[in-house]
Amino acid sequence: MRIEYVFDTVCPWCYVGKRRLERALAERADSRVTIQWRPFLLNPDLPPDGVDRRSYLDRKFGGPARAQRVHAAVATAGEVEGIVFAFDRIGRTPNTLDSHRLIRYAGSIGREAEAVEAIYAAYFSQGLDIGDIRILAEIGARVGLNRKMLFEYLASEADKAAVLSDNARAHRLGVNGVPCLILDGQYALAGAQEPDILLRLIDIVREAEAEAAFS
Repeated sequence: MRIEYVFDTVCPWCYVGKRRLERALAERADSRVTIQWRPFLLNPDLPPDGVDRRSYLDRKFGGPARAQRVHAAVATAGEVEGIVFAFDRIGRTPNTLDSHRLIRYAGSIGREAEAVEAIYAAYFSQGLDIGDIRILAEIGARVGLNRKMLFEYLASEADKAAVLSDNARAHRLGVNGVPCLILDGQYALAGAQEPDILLRLIDIVREAEAEAAFS
């Protein structure tokens, strides 16, 4: 089974959804699943060095009160999944193109999932600027990548077009919000769904695969 996880690295619900998917898959350990991490750029027009976080939240939510309510809801969901959201530590909202390039680069040694987790933890729990390629190089080193080679890669134009192409593909497929799961290219599920809902869809796909094998 192939699961495409369409997400952005500054989307807190995508982080929650990742953990929920992992819990669901742990209950179907007998399934052969390949996860493909697909980029979706929520703020593609942000400058390369990002923007001030408070200004961004004021524009997005119309003021701190609504932002605090949204953050509280996410933090409550995250606590169940073992995620410590420290929104107050985040100083900038970054352009996420380079963070997705890091994940793509990590795929060269099969460490994409680890890179996704490390980026989320760095941003949401430590408040690090994941739009800064120096910080991204350090995050990559934490998951086994060569820091110097990764920095040189991020400083280049390599794979920028590929990430943008994947983002465009997601829009062509009708994805207009994240997270979104696409199973075997046929079944889609939007939102950070609870594991029981994910399990129902996984079982439907497994049954369809079994029927196809004997048809």
